[in-house]
Amino acid sequence: MISMNDGTVSMDQRGESEDCRCWRLESRMWSMDQITYFCFYILRMPWSHSFFALYVLTCIDPTETYWLNASGQCMDWDVSNVREVRAYHGEPARVSCPLFSTHVKLNNSMARGSGLTLTWYKTRQTEELQELIDFDQAGNRITKEQEVLWFWPVFANDSGNYTCMVRNTTYCLKEAVPLLVIQKGLNDCNSSKEMIFSVQFALGETKYLSCPDTTEFSKSSTNSTVAWYTYKAPLEHHAKDQCQGCCRAQEVVEIVTEIEGKLVFHVVREYHRGEYTCIVTMKQREQPYTLTRTVSISICASQQELKAPVLVLPKVNQQVIVEHGQEVNLTCRMYFHCIQNSPTTLWWTVAGQHAEDLAPAIKLFHSEELLQLKDKIITNTISFKPVTSSDLQRNYTCFGQNRKGLTSVQVTLAWKAPSYTIELGCAFGVALSILVASIIVYHFWWIEIVLLYRLYFGADETVGDGKEFDVYMSYARNSKEEEFVLTTLQSVLENEYGYKICIYDRDSLPGGIITDETLACIWKSRRLLVVLSPNYLVNGTQALLELKAGTERMASTGQIRVILVEFSPVKKVHHVPELRRLKAVTATIKWEGEKSQDPRSRFWKQLRVALPTKSKTQRSERESRRLVSDNCDSLLQDGKLPRYSVSEN
Repeated sequence: MISMNDGTVSMDQRGESEDCRCWRLESRMWSMDQITYFCFYILRMPWSHSFFALYVLTCIDPTETYWLNASGQCMDWDVSNVREVRAYHGEPARVSCPLFSTHVKLNNSMARGSGLTLTWYKTRQTEELQELIDFDQAGNRITKEQEVLWFWPVFANDSGNYTCMVRNTTYCLKEAVPLLVIQKGLNDCNSSKEMIFSVQFALGETKYLSCPDTTEFSKSSTNSTVAWYTYKAPLEHHAKDQCQGCCRAQEVVEIVTEIEGKLVFHVVREYHRGEYTCIVTMKQREQPYTLTRTVSISICASQQELKAPVLVLPKVNQQVIVEHGQEVNLTCRMYFHCIQNSPTTLWWTVAGQHAEDLAPAIKLFHSEELLQLKDKIITNTISFKPVTSSDLQRNYTCFGQNRKGLTSVQVTLAWKAPSYTIELGCAFGVALSILVASIIVYHFWWIEIVLLYRLYFGADETVGDGKEFDVYMSYARNSKEEEFVLTTLQSVLENEYGYKICIYDRDSLPGGIITDETLACIWKSRRLLVVLSPNYLVNGTQALLELKAGTERMASTGQIRVILVEFSPVKKVHHVPELRRLKAVTATIKWEGEKSQDPRSRFWKQLRVALPTKSKTQRSERESRRLVSDNCDSLLQDGKLPRYSVSEN
């Protein structure tokens, strides 16, 4: 695409310096006699001028003085693609010989004085053979004026490379220029994106847009006029002019007028963005011709407040944490405001060297994001691996520059602190496993755990409390309940576990008042074991008296605890207030008949948890005495030990 600035076209130049081309071209026109004469002239100069002349002489490369060889070949500068000419089919076109460029010190007068002649050749697109252009055969359609080749008009079959050759008897030079003929659509001002000139306007300014690449045509013709068109949707009363598919620009675009062939934007607005086509109408030798050019206008932000690049990433003095052998990606991103005719560059330096110079050790990734009003965000990323200690000692700096200023930011690298994630994870996993296992074990064997703890670490509740009994039995005076209490509870608790049981009918003093004796026995006990059964709830019984006394004692002093053992199901609990309150705060241990007969059953374990804690020593001594007593009784019965009688003195 051809670029334009301020409404004028600027063409790219050859990669080779034009000044170098000028000097080389001029040196080629020197003969050996002229060089010899110049050397003798230097010897007659003052020494100060001689040094300068010798410097000029050293610049002349003798290998660059081209002479025709025996085969008559020329110095060929190949095809000048940067000077490619594009034209629409059926419109005039001009091809200028690049050897006569204004930047080269070769003109028509110099060519005539040196005996140089200019000849044009054509090479078709699909062929390699050069054909001499016969202007007589072409008639008036193709003409030559000085160093310019004119087409009135150009056709599709004219596409190809046009070579201009400058030569005399001792000197020959040639260079080719491509000509591309583009077919135009029938319904559009411009049907090809290959013939679009770009120009950039800033908001709020006044701009004049000239029809590009048409000045030389207007000079060589008469009665030329310019009309501007655009692709804006026309209103109904706006008639389409000779440009089909679009309308006159000044009629459909606000704040735009045509003055002397130029399109004037009085105040540039954002909606002025788009494509505008100019059609130049002219006459050459009484024949009418038209030239079509399309200009694409892009709108840039206002140039009133210009800013240097704005840093987006990374943060100022950012430190990047890295690991040994890890690939590191450092990203720099900056926001560039639109500034006309301003370069926008973003680059990294590593220890003062451009990152591009350190490839392939450092890879670069570049991207641009175009925003509204030609603002853009440029991202530049460098990637390198593996990371070593020397990489941490380098300075990594990102620079962004436009016409307004330079913005820079520095990034440093640092080693990542040792991580104990795996160790912590393992420890946490083990702790969690232990916790889950403990919860499961406690859920199923909590009674056994409590009993085991009490066996080895539990404090003896019987020491120093002044109590005589461990348990007071409260039950209904009924044959079943009495049998359960006397043959089961009493036998196991006293004989197996060594608890001292208080049974009113056995341990109370005869002749006393039942109420007083009952209260006295309860106050001497550490636990009140209530054997619940339907008969227990009968009003006026001694059992209810014992229940009431025990609950009041527990509530007032806390010196006794009540244990509920359900011998048989009880339904009317709500009739007894004391029992109802106990049920709400105390767990009930259920007797399950044969299933609970085994001392290792859950019933006895729950009951032992509810009973007072006794020291292991007391239990061991009690069990030892019980074993010795049992052994002695068996020996006496067998007659192995003598019986002694105590006589009174």
